Amino acid sequence: MNIAFTKYHALGNDYLVIDPANLPTPLTTEQVRTICHRNFGVGSDGILLGPLPSTSAQCALKIYNPDGSIAEKSGNGVRIFSRYLWDMKVVGNQEFTLQTDGGIVRSRVFAGGKMVRVEMGRVSFDSGKIPVAGSQREVINEKISVGGREFTFCAATIGNPHCVLLLPEISAALANQFGPLLEVHPNFPHRTNVQFLKILDRANIQIEIWERGAGYTLASGSSSSASAAVAHKLGLVDQNVTVHCPGGDIQIEIRDDFDILMTGSVTRVAEGGISPEMFAR
Repeated sequence: MNIAFTKYHALGNDYLVIDPANLPTPLTTEQVRTICHRNFGVGSDGILLGPLPSTSAQCALKIYNPDGSIAEKSGNGVRIFSRYLWDMKVVGNQEFTLQTDGGIVRSRVFAGGKMVRVEMGRVSFDSGKIPVAGSQREVINEKISVGGREFTFCAATIGNPHCVLLLPEISAALANQFGPLLEVHPNFPHRTNVQFLKILDRANIQIEIWERGAGYTLASGSSSSASAAVAHKLGLVDQNVTVHCPGGDIQIEIRDDFDILMTGSVTRVAEGGISPEMFAR
């Protein structure tokens, strides 16, 4: 039996939504890798498995990276899954809650489904919460060396770990060169997402993204949230920030205590069925 899926993208960051009710058996790590493979599978930056039961939210969501690992939270993934629930008429235009492995988020779909606003939760710079190796501290402007180069970085969590490097110039090549090295650096016991950050002005920043378990990524809601929070923590931007990702723009509002409100677009791409034959290779 084919496994039904719906594909969406959020500024080029694409996910497949699969309802667990359509799965004959739970997904294995190898099946996730095959489904997400852009040559041997459907191709995506991850899988959103849901709706799952929850006692503390409208429903729960499990987020798989394309390497088969679990992502605690994904801003773009939450936006996409919110749009899916809206498309399926599970939710309407009112705010609702979703449970992720990185905590509860509040979401609202508007503009005919094309825009989603998510209360992402609070950013913390605490080394114990992120986590980052070493003594308990706020991880701000520390040194890290990889690939023969030293960087200054800040670390943050918004339910998943982030390493943010402030630089005068950034590029996709830089992210692809140093992102995979930083992702697995011993400083980060759970690995980390990596953002290469450039300040444009007090209301605009630009980032290049290396996503843990996924690689180079065109857009990321949690990366945008963490990068804007770091820039605000350093006193370089105000509370309302447009984050310019390679795939497009995400709006971030930094509220009291670094509580983040994220707004961005979602595009429905396709529906289909995954053939069991794909797993037989």
